[in-house]
Amino acid sequence: MKVISTNIGKPVTFEWNGKKEQTGIFKYPIDSPLFLTKNDVAKDTIINRVNHGGENKACYLFAADQYPYWKHRYPHLKWNWGMFGENLTVQGMDESSMRIGDIYKVGTVLVQVSQPREPCYKLGVRFEDQAILKQFIDHGYSGTYVRILEEGEVCNEDEIVLVEQSVNPLTVKQSFEVILSRKKDPKLVKLAVDNLSLPEYKRERLKKYLQ
Repeated sequence: MKVISTNIGKPVTFEWNGKKEQTGIFKYPIDSPLFLTKNDVAKDTIINRVNHGGENKACYLFAADQYPYWKHRYPHLKWNWGMFGENLTVQGMDESSMRIGDIYKVGTVLVQVSQPREPCYKLGVRFEDQAILKQFIDHGYSGTYVRILEEGEVCNEDEIVLVEQSVNPLTVKQSFEVILSRKKDPKLVKLAVDNLSLPEYKRERLKKYLQ
């Protein structure tokens, strides 16, 4: 895997249900390195720090390999890297093999896979179509958030190297499925609840499905 685009965003104002709101989802590529801190990406825009940023969502990665699928579905959009609000566009990333808890070295940073991205209405704003939320869930490739174990810089073309694989086999794709599916697979629920790298509040919400 390697980084093919580093992306940040500026505040963009839009109207939602008759009220003006702002979002940082409109990312765009930059040529300079990104500095990843414990809680966010330096110089990036985070409007809502309740749902974005912080220890478990410090940086968002999305697979470049998924772009052709979405370009086909939304050919009218002006496409560039960062379309999904990701800070790092990654070539060769596969959520069906990447595990929650995996630790990677990228640039001078040490990161740990923490949780899948769950889409909200602002993704619909970005794509000019709220139907993308269901499409995104059905497609199953969410990208992933990471927590920053060691702060540092990431540049374009940096390799992403697996340092330590999680002993819990729950993948990012499986965690996305078990969190958002109405009918939950008990085996995946058990894996998710037992995976200490998944945020505690996520695991607590899933425990009721073990009954």
